[in-house]
Amino acid sequence: MEKWEREFIRDLAKRKREMAETPRMREIVRLWTAHNDGHSERPMIHFEMGTVGDAGFQYQCRCVSDDARSVEWGLGNSMQNQVMVGDDFPVTPDWYVSNGSGMTLFGLQPHRTRPKTGGVGFHIDPVIEDLDSLDPFVPSPMWFDEDGVRRGTEYYGDLFGDILEIKPGMSALYCCPTNNLVQLMSMENLFVSMYDNPDNFKEMMRRLADDYCRYYTELERRGMLTPCCGNNWVCQGTFAFSDQMKKEGPITLGDVWGFMDSQETVNVSPEMFDEFIFPAYERISSLFGRLSYGCCEPVHPFWETSISRLKNLRKISISPWCDEEYMGERLRGSGIVYQRKPSPLFIGGTDRDLDEDGFRAHVRKTMRAARGCLLEFTFRDTYTLNGNLGKPRRAVEIVREEIQNTWEG
Repeated sequence: MEKWEREFIRDLAKRKREMAETPRMREIVRLWTAHNDGHSERPMIHFEMGTVGDAGFQYQCRCVSDDARSVEWGLGNSMQNQVMVGDDFPVTPDWYVSNGSGMTLFGLQPHRTRPKTGGVGFHIDPVIEDLDSLDPFVPSPMWFDEDGVRRGTEYYGDLFGDILEIKPGMSALYCCPTNNLVQLMSMENLFVSMYDNPDNFKEMMRRLADDYCRYYTELERRGMLTPCCGNNWVCQGTFAFSDQMKKEGPITLGDVWGFMDSQETVNVSPEMFDEFIFPAYERISSLFGRLSYGCCEPVHPFWETSISRLKNLRKISISPWCDEEYMGERLRGSGIVYQRKPSPLFIGGTDRDLDEDGFRAHVRKTMRAARGCLLEFTFRDTYTLNGNLGKPRRAVEIVREEIQNTWEG
Protein backbone atom coordinates (compact mmCIF):
# COMPACT_ATOMS: atom_id res chain seq x y z
CA MET A 1 0.00 0.00 0.00
CA GLU A 2 1.44 3.34 -1.07
CA LYS A 3 1.75 6.22 1.39
CA TRP A 4 -0.86 8.30 -0.45
CA GLU A 5 -3.26 5.35 -0.41
CA ARG A 6 -2.85 4.99 3.32
CA GLU A 7 -3.56 8.67 3.87
CA PHE A 8 -6.55 8.56 1.54
CA ILE A 9 -7.98 5.58 3.44
CA ARG A 10 -7.46 7.34 6.76
CA ASP A 11 -9.33 10.38 5.45
CA LEU A 12 -12.15 8.07 4.33
CA ALA A 13 -12.25 6.52 7.81
CA LYS A 14 -12.54 10.02 9.30
CA ARG A 15 -15.48 10.74 7.00
CA LYS A 16 -17.15 7.54 8.16
CA ARG A 17 -16.61 8.48 11.80
CA GLU A 18 -18.09 11.93 11.22
CA MET A 19 -21.13 10.50 9.46
CA ALA A 20 -21.62 7.86 12.16
CA GLU A 21 -21.67 10.47 14.90
CA THR A 22 -24.40 12.60 13.35
CA PRO A 23 -27.73 12.67 15.20
CA ARG A 24 -29.45 11.04 12.22
CA MET A 25 -27.14 8.01 12.22
CA ARG A 26 -27.42 7.56 15.98
CA GLU A 27 -31.19 7.64 15.61
CA ILE A 28 -31.12 5.04 12.83
CA VAL A 29 -29.08 2.69 15.04
CA ARG A 30 -31.53 3.23 17.90
CA LEU A 31 -34.50 2.51 15.64
CA TRP A 32 -32.95 -0.68 14.20
CA THR A 33 -32.20 -1.92 17.72
CA ALA A 34 -35.76 -1.31 18.91
CA HIS A 35 -37.14 -2.85 15.72
CA ASN A 36 -35.13 -6.06 16.06
CA ASP A 37 -35.89 -6.38 19.76
CA GLY A 38 -39.63 -6.39 19.16
CA HIS A 39 -40.70 -2.83 19.96
CA SER A 40 -40.40 -1.14 16.58
CA GLU A 41 -41.30 2.54 16.38
CA ARG A 42 -41.77 2.66 12.61
CA PRO A 43 -41.10 0.48 9.54
CA MET A 44 -37.42 0.35 8.59
CA ILE A 45 -36.22 0.84 5.00
CA HIS A 46 -33.15 -0.47 3.20
CA PHE A 47 -32.26 -0.45 -0.50
CA GLU A 48 -29.64 -3.05 -1.48
CA MET A 49 -27.29 -1.32 -3.89
CA GLY A 50 -24.98 -4.16 -4.83
CA THR A 51 -26.79 -5.48 -7.91
CA VAL A 52 -27.31 -2.11 -9.61
CA GLY A 53 -25.11 -1.81 -12.70
CA ASP A 54 -25.73 1.79 -13.79
CA ALA A 55 -22.58 3.88 -14.06
CA GLY A 56 -22.13 6.39 -11.28
CA PHE A 57 -24.30 4.64 -8.71
CA GLN A 58 -21.73 2.51 -6.91
CA TYR A 59 -18.74 3.79 -4.95
CA GLN A 60 -15.72 4.17 -7.21
CA CYS A 61 -12.32 3.27 -5.76
CA ARG A 62 -9.37 5.60 -6.31
CA CYS A 63 -6.62 3.46 -4.81
CA VAL A 64 -4.51 1.29 -7.08
CA SER A 65 -3.04 -1.56 -5.04
CA ASP A 66 -5.25 -4.56 -4.28
CA ASP A 67 -4.92 -4.28 -0.50
CA ALA A 68 -5.75 -0.59 -0.49
CA ARG A 69 -8.71 -1.01 -2.86
CA SER A 70 -10.18 -3.74 -0.69
CA VAL A 71 -10.14 -1.55 2.41
CA GLU A 72 -11.25 1.55 0.50
CA TRP A 73 -14.22 -0.32 -0.93
CA GLY A 74 -15.31 -1.45 2.52
CA LEU A 75 -15.21 2.10 3.83
CA GLY A 76 -16.67 3.84 0.78
CA ASN A 77 -19.41 1.28 0.27
CA SER A 78 -20.50 1.61 3.91
CA MET A 79 -21.44 5.25 3.23
CA GLN A 80 -22.73 5.00 -0.34
CA ASN A 81 -26.35 4.34 0.61
CA GLN A 82 -26.46 7.67 2.38
CA VAL A 83 -24.84 9.37 -0.62
CA MET A 84 -27.17 7.90 -3.27
CA VAL A 85 -30.35 6.70 -1.54
CA GLY A 86 -30.87 8.18 1.92
CA ASP A 87 -32.48 5.04 3.40
CA ASP A 88 -31.99 3.50 6.85
CA PHE A 89 -28.62 1.94 6.03
CA PRO A 90 -26.65 2.41 9.27
CA VAL A 91 -23.20 3.97 9.35
CA THR A 92 -21.37 3.21 12.59
CA PRO A 93 -17.90 4.21 13.84
CA ASP A 94 -16.48 0.69 13.81
CA TRP A 95 -14.76 -1.92 11.68
CA TYR A 96 -15.42 -5.61 12.28
CA VAL A 97 -12.89 -8.43 12.05
CA SER A 98 -13.69 -12.12 12.20
CA ASN A 99 -12.13 -15.53 11.96
CA GLY A 100 -12.16 -17.46 8.69
CA SER A 101 -13.72 -20.87 8.16
CA GLY A 102 -15.52 -22.91 5.56
CA MET A 103 -17.12 -26.21 4.65
CA THR A 104 -17.30 -27.95 1.27
CA LEU A 105 -20.52 -29.93 1.37
CA PHE A 106 -19.70 -33.63 0.91
CA GLY A 107 -16.35 -32.53 -0.55
CA LEU A 108 -18.04 -31.90 -3.92
CA GLN A 109 -17.52 -28.83 -6.08
CA PRO A 110 -20.38 -27.52 -8.26
CA HIS A 111 -19.73 -27.12 -11.97
CA ARG A 112 -21.36 -24.38 -14.01
CA THR A 113 -21.29 -23.37 -17.64
CA ARG A 114 -21.76 -19.67 -18.33
CA PRO A 115 -22.82 -18.20 -21.68
CA LYS A 116 -20.11 -16.67 -23.82
CA THR A 117 -22.25 -13.54 -24.11
CA GLY A 118 -21.91 -12.88 -20.37
CA GLY A 119 -24.68 -11.96 -17.97
CA VAL A 120 -25.74 -13.41 -14.63
CA GLY A 121 -27.22 -16.67 -15.93
CA PHE A 122 -25.52 -20.08 -15.94
CA HIS A 123 -26.19 -23.75 -16.55
CA ILE A 124 -25.61 -26.30 -13.79
CA ASP A 125 -23.64 -29.36 -14.92
CA PRO A 126 -24.67 -31.92 -12.28
CA VAL A 127 -21.94 -33.79 -10.45
CA ILE A 128 -24.65 -36.03 -8.93
CA GLU A 129 -27.08 -37.53 -11.44
CA ASP A 130 -29.20 -39.64 -9.11
CA LEU A 131 -29.41 -41.09 -5.61
CA ASP A 132 -29.10 -44.76 -6.51
CA SER A 133 -26.03 -44.77 -4.28
CA LEU A 134 -25.14 -42.74 -1.19
CA ASP A 135 -21.40 -43.24 -1.71
CA PRO A 136 -20.76 -39.60 -2.80
CA PHE A 137 -22.17 -38.25 0.47
CA VAL A 138 -19.10 -38.48 2.66
CA PRO A 139 -18.46 -36.25 5.71
CA SER A 140 -17.86 -32.70 4.51
CA PRO A 141 -14.30 -31.35 4.78
CA MET A 142 -13.95 -28.18 6.85
CA TRP A 143 -11.25 -25.62 7.47
CA PHE A 144 -10.77 -23.19 10.35
CA ASP A 145 -8.57 -20.08 10.60
CA GLU A 146 -8.61 -19.32 14.31
CA ASP A 147 -6.19 -16.42 14.04
CA GLY A 148 -8.29 -14.07 11.89
CA VAL A 149 -9.42 -11.75 14.67
CA ARG A 150 -5.91 -11.25 15.98
CA ARG A 151 -4.44 -10.57 12.53
CA GLY A 152 -7.30 -8.29 11.54
CA THR A 153 -7.14 -6.32 14.78
CA GLU A 154 -3.42 -5.72 14.30
CA TYR A 155 -3.66 -4.83 10.61
CA TYR A 156 -6.66 -2.50 10.74
CA GLY A 157 -5.65 -1.18 14.12
CA ASP A 158 -2.39 0.03 12.65
CA LEU A 159 -4.18 1.47 9.61
CA PHE A 160 -6.97 3.44 11.30
CA GLY A 161 -7.48 2.11 14.82
CA ASP A 162 -7.15 5.63 16.20
CA ILE A 163 -10.14 6.69 14.08
CA LEU A 164 -12.54 3.72 14.04
CA GLU A 165 -13.16 1.10 16.70
CA ILE A 166 -11.66 -2.21 15.54
CA LYS A 167 -13.57 -5.07 17.13
CA PRO A 168 -14.62 -8.70 16.62
CA GLY A 169 -17.85 -9.17 14.71
CA MET A 170 -19.42 -11.58 12.23
CA SER A 171 -22.26 -11.76 9.75
CA ALA A 172 -25.15 -14.13 10.34
CA LEU A 173 -24.39 -17.80 9.81
CA TYR A 174 -25.61 -18.54 6.29
CA CYS A 175 -27.12 -21.89 5.39
CA CYS A 176 -29.27 -22.66 2.32
CA PRO A 177 -29.24 -26.46 1.93
CA THR A 178 -31.56 -26.81 -1.06
CA ASN A 179 -29.42 -24.33 -2.99
CA ASN A 180 -26.35 -26.40 -2.08
CA LEU A 181 -28.04 -29.50 -3.49
CA VAL A 182 -29.35 -27.87 -6.67
CA GLN A 183 -25.84 -26.62 -7.42
CA LEU A 184 -24.60 -30.22 -7.16
CA MET A 185 -27.56 -32.09 -8.70
CA SER A 186 -29.55 -29.60 -10.83
CA MET A 187 -33.19 -28.83 -10.12
CA GLU A 188 -34.52 -31.67 -12.26
CA ASN A 189 -32.39 -34.34 -10.59
CA LEU A 190 -33.28 -32.99 -7.15
CA PHE A 191 -37.02 -33.18 -7.78
CA VAL A 192 -36.95 -36.56 -9.52
CA SER A 193 -34.85 -38.05 -6.71
CA MET A 194 -37.61 -37.34 -4.18
CA TYR A 195 -39.80 -39.74 -6.16
CA ASP A 196 -37.25 -42.26 -7.37
CA ASN A 197 -35.23 -42.61 -4.15
CA PRO A 198 -37.22 -41.13 -1.26
CA ASP A 199 -35.35 -43.01 1.47
CA ASN A 200 -31.95 -42.08 0.08
CA PHE A 201 -33.10 -38.49 -0.34
CA LYS A 202 -34.01 -38.30 3.32
CA GLU A 203 -30.69 -39.89 4.28
CA MET A 204 -28.86 -37.31 2.15
CA MET A 205 -30.70 -34.53 3.97
CA ARG A 206 -29.89 -36.12 7.32
CA ARG A 207 -26.18 -36.23 6.46
CA LEU A 208 -26.33 -32.65 5.21
CA ALA A 209 -27.85 -31.53 8.52
CA ASP A 210 -25.26 -33.58 10.41
CA ASP A 211 -22.43 -31.76 8.67
CA TYR A 212 -23.83 -28.25 9.09
CA CYS A 213 -24.53 -28.88 12.77
CA ARG A 214 -21.05 -30.32 13.21
CA TYR A 215 -19.52 -27.31 11.43
CA TYR A 216 -21.37 -24.70 13.48
CA THR A 217 -20.79 -26.57 16.73
CA GLU A 218 -17.10 -26.76 15.95
CA LEU A 219 -16.97 -22.99 15.43
CA GLU A 220 -18.44 -22.60 18.89
CA ARG A 221 -16.14 -25.20 20.45
CA ARG A 222 -13.06 -23.48 19.02
CA GLY A 223 -14.19 -20.08 20.29
CA MET A 224 -14.37 -18.72 16.73
CA LEU A 225 -17.81 -17.13 16.95
CA THR A 226 -17.78 -13.35 17.32
CA PRO A 227 -20.58 -10.90 18.23
CA CYS A 228 -23.52 -10.58 15.85
CA CYS A 229 -25.70 -7.94 17.52
CA GLY A 230 -24.54 -4.64 16.04
CA ASN A 231 -24.03 -3.35 12.51
CA ASN A 232 -23.56 -6.92 11.32
CA TRP A 233 -25.03 -8.24 8.09
CA VAL A 234 -27.91 -10.72 8.42
CA CYS A 235 -28.21 -11.36 4.66
CA GLN A 236 -31.25 -10.43 2.60
CA GLY A 237 -30.85 -6.72 3.25
CA THR A 238 -31.11 -6.45 7.00
CA PHE A 239 -28.98 -5.90 10.09
CA ALA A 240 -28.33 -7.55 13.45
CA PHE A 241 -28.72 -4.68 15.94
CA SER A 242 -29.99 -5.93 19.29
CA ASP A 243 -29.55 -5.00 22.92
CA GLN A 244 -31.11 -8.29 23.98
CA MET A 245 -28.36 -10.33 22.27
CA LYS A 246 -25.43 -8.48 23.82
CA LYS A 247 -23.44 -10.47 26.36
CA GLU A 248 -20.13 -10.63 28.14
CA GLY A 249 -17.86 -13.62 27.73
CA PRO A 250 -17.58 -16.26 24.98
CA ILE A 251 -20.07 -16.09 22.13
CA THR A 252 -22.22 -19.19 21.63
CA LEU A 253 -24.48 -20.25 18.77
CA GLY A 254 -27.42 -19.03 20.82
CA ASP A 255 -25.97 -15.50 20.71
CA VAL A 256 -25.86 -15.07 16.90
CA TRP A 257 -28.22 -14.70 13.97
CA GLY A 258 -28.64 -17.35 11.30
CA PHE A 259 -30.11 -17.11 7.81
CA MET A 260 -31.82 -19.83 5.74
CA ASP A 261 -34.01 -20.01 2.65
CA SER A 262 -35.36 -22.64 0.26
CA GLN A 263 -36.13 -20.93 -3.01
CA GLU A 264 -35.55 -24.12 -4.95
CA THR A 265 -38.55 -25.94 -3.43
CA VAL A 266 -41.14 -23.37 -4.48
CA ASN A 267 -42.99 -26.01 -6.54
CA VAL A 268 -42.86 -28.75 -3.92
CA SER A 269 -46.15 -29.39 -2.12
CA PRO A 270 -46.37 -28.31 1.53
CA GLU A 271 -46.65 -31.96 2.52
CA MET A 272 -43.51 -32.97 0.62
CA PHE A 273 -41.63 -29.96 1.94
CA ASP A 274 -42.53 -30.92 5.48
CA GLU A 275 -41.52 -34.55 4.96
CA PHE A 276 -38.37 -34.23 2.84
CA ILE A 277 -36.91 -30.75 3.47
CA PHE A 278 -38.10 -29.21 6.69
CA PRO A 279 -36.59 -31.68 9.21
CA ALA A 280 -33.05 -30.66 8.18
CA TYR A 281 -33.95 -26.97 8.22
CA GLU A 282 -35.56 -27.22 11.63
CA ARG A 283 -32.59 -29.07 13.08
CA ILE A 284 -29.94 -26.70 11.73
CA SER A 285 -31.83 -23.52 12.51
CA SER A 286 -32.46 -24.59 16.11
CA LEU A 287 -28.78 -23.86 16.80
CA PHE A 288 -29.12 -20.12 16.15
CA GLY A 289 -30.19 -17.51 18.65
CA ARG A 290 -32.34 -15.78 16.03
CA LEU A 291 -33.33 -16.83 12.53
CA SER A 292 -34.07 -14.75 9.44
CA TYR A 293 -35.82 -16.87 6.82
CA GLY A 294 -36.64 -16.61 3.14
CA CYS A 295 -35.63 -14.94 -0.09
CA CYS A 296 -37.75 -14.73 -3.25
CA GLU A 297 -39.84 -17.84 -2.57
CA PRO A 298 -43.42 -17.32 -1.39
CA VAL A 299 -43.47 -18.56 2.19
CA HIS A 300 -47.23 -18.64 2.71
CA PRO A 301 -47.81 -22.18 1.28
CA PHE A 302 -45.43 -23.65 3.86
CA TRP A 303 -46.31 -21.48 6.84
CA GLU A 304 -48.89 -23.63 8.60
CA THR A 305 -47.31 -27.01 7.93
CA SER A 306 -43.67 -26.13 8.56
CA ILE A 307 -42.19 -22.64 8.86
CA SER A 308 -44.41 -21.49 11.72
CA ARG A 309 -42.82 -24.22 13.85
CA LEU A 310 -39.38 -22.59 13.78
CA LYS A 311 -39.01 -21.57 17.41
CA ASN A 312 -36.40 -18.83 16.96
CA LEU A 313 -37.84 -17.20 13.81
CA ARG A 314 -37.53 -13.41 14.08
CA LYS A 315 -37.71 -12.20 10.46
CA ILE A 316 -39.43 -13.69 7.44
CA SER A 317 -39.25 -12.59 3.81
CA ILE A 318 -42.50 -11.46 2.22
CA SER A 319 -41.49 -11.53 -1.43
CA PRO A 320 -43.43 -10.14 -4.43
CA TRP A 321 -44.84 -13.65 -4.94
CA CYS A 322 -46.12 -13.98 -1.38
CA ASP A 323 -49.72 -13.62 -0.19
CA GLU A 324 -49.29 -10.41 1.80
CA GLU A 325 -52.66 -10.43 3.50
CA TYR A 326 -52.37 -14.05 4.62
CA MET A 327 -48.93 -13.51 6.14
CA GLY A 328 -49.99 -10.24 7.76
CA GLU A 329 -52.75 -12.08 9.59
CA ARG A 330 -50.32 -14.79 10.75
CA LEU A 331 -47.55 -12.42 11.86
CA ARG A 332 -49.67 -9.77 13.56
CA GLY A 333 -48.65 -9.60 17.22
CA SER A 334 -46.16 -12.46 16.83
CA GLY A 335 -42.94 -10.46 17.28
CA ILE A 336 -41.72 -11.79 13.90
CA VAL A 337 -40.68 -9.07 11.46
CA TYR A 338 -42.72 -8.85 8.25
CA GLN A 339 -39.75 -8.20 5.94
CA ARG A 340 -41.40 -6.98 2.76
CA LYS A 341 -39.49 -7.17 -0.52
CA PRO A 342 -41.25 -4.70 -2.87
CA SER A 343 -41.38 -5.64 -6.53
CA PRO A 344 -38.13 -4.51 -8.21
CA LEU A 345 -40.05 -3.76 -11.42
CA PHE A 346 -40.99 -0.27 -10.23
CA ILE A 347 -37.37 0.84 -9.89
CA GLY A 348 -35.61 -1.63 -12.17
CA GLY A 349 -38.16 -2.15 -14.92
CA THR A 350 -38.03 -0.87 -18.47
CA ASP A 351 -39.26 2.66 -17.71
CA ARG A 352 -36.73 5.38 -17.05
CA ASP A 353 -39.09 7.24 -14.72
CA LEU A 354 -40.62 5.86 -11.55
CA ASP A 355 -44.36 5.19 -11.75
CA GLU A 356 -45.03 7.09 -8.54
CA ASP A 357 -48.76 6.45 -8.41
CA GLY A 358 -48.35 2.74 -9.06
CA PHE A 359 -45.54 2.41 -6.56
CA ARG A 360 -47.43 4.36 -3.92
CA ALA A 361 -50.39 1.99 -4.32
CA HIS A 362 -47.98 -0.96 -4.05
CA VAL A 363 -46.65 0.40 -0.74
CA ARG A 364 -50.10 1.14 0.63
CA LYS A 365 -51.19 -2.44 -0.10
CA THR A 366 -48.30 -3.69 2.02
CA MET A 367 -49.11 -1.31 4.84
CA ARG A 368 -52.71 -2.46 4.93
CA ALA A 369 -51.67 -6.12 4.91
CA ALA A 370 -48.99 -5.63 7.59
CA ARG A 371 -50.90 -3.37 9.98
CA GLY A 372 -50.05 -4.32 13.54
CA CYS A 373 -46.88 -6.14 12.43
CA LEU A 374 -43.22 -5.27 12.80
CA LEU A 375 -42.68 -4.04 9.24
CA GLU A 376 -39.47 -3.70 7.26
CA PHE A 377 -39.01 -2.73 3.59
CA THR A 378 -36.05 -4.32 1.82
CA PHE A 379 -35.48 -3.38 -1.83
CA ARG A 380 -33.57 -6.17 -3.60
CA ASP A 381 -32.69 -7.47 -7.06
CA THR A 382 -32.61 -4.12 -8.83
CA TYR A 383 -30.19 -4.56 -11.72
CA THR A 384 -30.72 -1.40 -13.73
CA LEU A 385 -32.10 2.08 -13.12
CA ASN A 386 -32.23 2.78 -16.86
CA GLY A 387 -29.95 5.74 -16.34
CA ASN A 388 -32.16 7.43 -13.74
CA LEU A 389 -29.98 7.31 -10.63
CA GLY A 390 -32.55 9.20 -8.58
CA LYS A 391 -35.23 6.49 -8.66
CA PRO A 392 -34.13 4.66 -5.48
CA ARG A 393 -34.04 7.88 -3.45
CA ARG A 394 -37.49 8.88 -4.68
CA ALA A 395 -38.89 5.43 -3.92
CA VAL A 396 -37.55 5.65 -0.36
CA GLU A 397 -39.07 9.12 0.00
CA ILE A 398 -42.46 7.74 -1.07
CA VAL A 399 -42.24 4.93 1.49
CA ARG A 400 -41.42 7.49 4.18
CA GLU A 401 -44.37 9.65 3.12
CA GLU A 402 -46.72 6.66 3.32
CA ILE A 403 -45.33 5.67 6.72
CA GLN A 404 -46.06 9.19 7.92
CA ASN A 405 -49.52 9.39 6.39
CA THR A 406 -51.01 5.88 6.35
CA TRP A 407 -49.07 3.45 8.57
CA GLU A 408 -50.99 1.89 11.44
CA GLY A 409 -48.36 0.20 13.59
